[in-house]
Amino acid sequence: MIRVLLVDDQPLLRSGFRALLELEDDIVVVAEAGDGAHGVRLAGELRPDVVLMDVRMPGVDGIDATRRIAADPELSGVHVVVLTNYGLEEYVYEALRAGAAGFLVKDVQPEDLVHAVHVAARGDALLAPTVTRTLIEHFVSRPPVPSDPSVLGRLTGREREAVVLVSRGLTNDEVAARMVITSLTAKTHVNRAMNKLGARDRAQLVVMAYESGLVAPGQYS
Repeated sequence: MIRVLLVDDQPLLRSGFRALLELEDDIVVVAEAGDGAHGVRLAGELRPDVVLMDVRMPGVDGIDATRRIAADPELSGVHVVVLTNYGLEEYVYEALRAGAAGFLVKDVQPEDLVHAVHVAARGDALLAPTVTRTLIEHFVSRPPVPSDPSVLGRLTGREREAVVLVSRGLTNDEVAARMVITSLTAKTHVNRAMNKLGARDRAQLVVMAYESGLVAPGQYS
């Protein structure tokens, strides 16, 4: 059973999300919070699998709340999906740098929201290929804060190649096809790269790839 925490300052919206998600046999909403601070407390107490987090809330906003959850080693199994009414370009980069596992706008189709919850709960989906490509189009053209390129020295050549392909929006199966390896081997390369770079998930791996200079804007087509 996937346990979900809803964090949004609009009770009606929370109720709608709850009703939608609890139509699924394998999803249960364990709690709701109306602001980021309360959401962080509940995440610590309940350890949900997925947090659906609004961005703009009074007091502690969704970006700061996401950052606090991601920074707590005891909450490493909690995956935050950030939701907003606003444009991708304004918040996606901040959300992913804060440690969000994914990013969706609130007018997402119901089936896509349910899919995102399943994906985030697995800890390996974070950014579907279409979301990754949208992400790249909207935020990599903004000058990032460079990270130390020497971190890439921790990766093998094949791991670097896998990271580049993930950053272009490819799934593990597509990475495997490009690299002429099995899907399991592709997943292993990606997971090892995440471990070596200290990336919480694939979303942060993509951010690191751009900030380190491994991938540059325009290389995703």
